[in-house]
Order: sequence, then C-alpha cells, then structure tokens
Amino acid sequence: MATADPDIEAIDLTDDSYTVEQSLVRNKYKALDADGEVVLRGKQKMFKMKEEFPLTDGDGTDAFTVTAGGIVDVAGNYVLSDAQTGEDLVVLDNDYSIFQDTWKIRDADTEAKLAQIDSRGALVTLARNNLPFGELIPHKYEITDADGGHVGRIEGQLSVRDRYEITIDDASSVPKEAVVAAAMVIDAIQGN
Repeated sequence: MATADPDIEAIDLTDDSYTVEQSLVRNKYKALDADGEVVLRGKQKMFKMKEEFPLTDGDGTDAFTVTAGGIVDVAGNYVLSDAQTGEDLVVLDNDYSIFQDTWKIRDADTEAKLAQIDSRGALVTLARNNLPFGELIPHKYEITDADGGHVGRIEGQLSVRDRYEITIDDASSVPKEAVVAAAMVIDAIQGN
C-alpha cells in the first residue's frame, strides 16, 4: 500500500472531522476544525484559462494551490502544490461518469493511488444531474485508501449554501489536506 505524507509547510490538519462551507456569493470556501476554528480558506480564481484554487491557512498564510491540468477540465486532473516550496504533492483525478462521481488522489511524483472518493449511489447521482432542482439533493461520498479500505466520508448538508461534513476514521495512509481540498474542488468544479 502506498503511504502519503504530503508535507505542506503552512498547515497540519490533525482532527478527524472538518466542516467545509461555501460562501453565499461565489466559489469561496472555508474549512473548520472540530472546534469551529478556520483551518483553510480557498476560492476559485475567476476568469482564468485553467481552474485555480489558492488555499490559505486560518491566518491567511498561503498553504497550497490546486490547479487544473487543462483548460475547462471538468473530467481531468488537478494538482495540489505546496505554496511555500512550489512542490507538487498530490493529483486529484476526476473520472467523469453520469452514474457516479469518482475522484482519485495520487502521489504527484510516483503517481501511486493514495485514496479514492466515490459518490454513493447511481440513482442519487442521476437525480442530482437530471431532475429539476436536483442540485438541492446533498452529496454523499465514501473515502477509501489505495487498497479500497474505508477511510471516511464526506456528507453534504441541506442548507442555503453548500456545506459538507468530512469525517476521517483512519487517515494513516491518506493525506487529510488533500481530502479537505478535494471537497472544495469537487463542489466548485461540478457546479454544486
């Protein structure tokens, strides 16, 4: 099994649960730890040829950036790079399907799969994508490690703005920073 220790200089996520909230105005997010403290802030840069999501820690220090691999990259890859060192740490790959949303987290150097995030249920995904007001149905994702073992879940909450509860039961081989960033990127990219 691959192990992951993406040493992001600016942050160290140690909790087992986080809440990601979207701003009411645009694709701007914050991640809160279990105590309600802001640990990450991110926003999708507007009017860029490639999707870009700079993220800062709770104090505003640049932490990392998620950048699309291509232009208008709905089903593609997004590279998470350390803002302090410029080093590419992990890649978020989106395997587009109308039946299930699947995101893989891979090591940027070795390309080894570290984790996978799958939407739960083809019927829910179809309803979200095809029914009038389907986008109001909250997302639910299962997080697994490279071997398919349970790591945690991301559960959307019914609210005016998008809100996700992230629970990580065992992240010994999965980078928490990438999981929290993925929740923001998934929401923004898929226009949820």
